[in-house]
Amino acid sequence: MTWLWAIIVGLVLGLIAKAIIPGKQQIPLWLTVIFGMLGSVLGNWLATGIGVNETRGIDWIRHLLQLVGAVVIVGIGDRLWVSMRGHKRRTTS
Repeated sequence: MTWLWAIIVGLVLGLIAKAIIPGKQQIPLWLTVIFGMLGSVLGNWLATGIGVNETRGIDWIRHLLQLVGAVVIVGIGDRLWVSMRGHKRRTTS
């Protein structure tokens, strides 16, 4: 069940990150989910590092850090995806 939640959270965070980042991202949906999951892990790691991973009520700071992590990873991942895909096209032409 935890994997299902990780995929759902990854999808939601990845799509929100793609909406926040200006311009059109060219990564496919499956990679958006993976990057969203990685952003969630990064945000949880940061929240643990600063001591806000478990609070009473809704963990707004942790969720915000997860979103920031997803934005960073989707942004970097999209640039890498474009450079790899573009580079591959040039070598086969």
